[in-house]
Amino acid sequence: MSTQIALPRFARIGAGAVDEIGAVIDQLGLHRPVLVTDKYLVSTGVADRILDILRVAGKDPLLFDGTVPDPTTDSLVEGLRAVNEHDADSVIGFGGGSPMDTAKALAVLSAKGGRMRDYKAPHVYTGPALPIIAIPTTAGSGSEATQFTVISDSASDEKMLCPGLSFLPIAAIIDFELTTSMPPRLTADTGVDALTHAIEAYVSRKANPFSDGLALAAIHTIGKNIRRAYADGEDRVAREAMMIASTQAGMAFSNASVALVHGMSRPIGAHFHVAHGLSNAMLLPAITRFSVRGAESRYADCARAYGVVSESATDNVATQFLVDALTELCHDLKVPTPLAYGIDRNKWDDLIPLMARQALESGSPGNNPVVPTASEIETLYAEVFE
Repeated sequence: MSTQIALPRFARIGAGAVDEIGAVIDQLGLHRPVLVTDKYLVSTGVADRILDILRVAGKDPLLFDGTVPDPTTDSLVEGLRAVNEHDADSVIGFGGGSPMDTAKALAVLSAKGGRMRDYKAPHVYTGPALPIIAIPTTAGSGSEATQFTVISDSASDEKMLCPGLSFLPIAAIIDFELTTSMPPRLTADTGVDALTHAIEAYVSRKANPFSDGLALAAIHTIGKNIRRAYADGEDRVAREAMMIASTQAGMAFSNASVALVHGMSRPIGAHFHVAHGLSNAMLLPAITRFSVRGAESRYADCARAYGVVSESATDNVATQFLVDALTELCHDLKVPTPLAYGIDRNKWDDLIPLMARQALESGSPGNNPVVPTASEIETLYAEVFE
């Protein structure tokens, strides 16, 4: 059976690549893009810099800076109005995962209409959409290279995974210099997010030889550089390495899917407003410990790529070292437990059955080496709280 691989048509990668946005839009034959970003990036002046470059290139851009962390269906309303009133022929997602996810949603809704719930997994959307150009400013989400967007339903607080080729950016600009101002907490959370993408892509039941190479390369690079980037945001070598690894991990999981960590992470983000990368980090060691028995050799490969064991280590030893290494990494990066983060225990306990159901409904746990029952997911939620 063949494997379907989907990637952006092209990317511009390297220091200063963002200055080439005018040439990229011109190369694509586009003229009226909407720059989708947030108010913080407007305050830094970088958004205006991009708009100026586009205008010099003879384009007619519009700014929409109303994106919010973990975008919701309500947060899309004004953006959709802006895209439609501008008669936009494209959207540029500029920022972390949230602006890029927002841009993807607007690209589809403006072309096809309906509600985001209509595009929720297991539905896979491949219909009309505006071209999407992605410019990430964090080294973590990999959204610039994925055929997914995640939007929370404002009415139910459900974090909806919406898949399909129409959500895949047509082009990406990967400029690590945009990440050097990231504070340590954001560096840690997005870095562990990228590591989770790579590990889950490699152990996923939908893994394939193409995604495997990207996943292992990302794991190796992140293992060597995440602590350096966390300790010194001005470390250009580490920042560039993490940016490339994030994109590689995005390409890997976009073509292999994520698994149980992400399935359980989304409800935490939706109900408790925990940043996506951080909720992944809260879960990663425990879920890895639960899952290794289902794909011992694959997790052992991850341990070798990460650099915690030699190539000659047995699979059993390697998996034990991997779990310990992930636990140590989260400790070193000061990843809090849900309790330490300030989440109320009673509310957590009350929502565990709902979160477990939503995790299963997302489909991601079905890709896990050990496919969990609802009861097992509930036990894992209880385990990670403290």
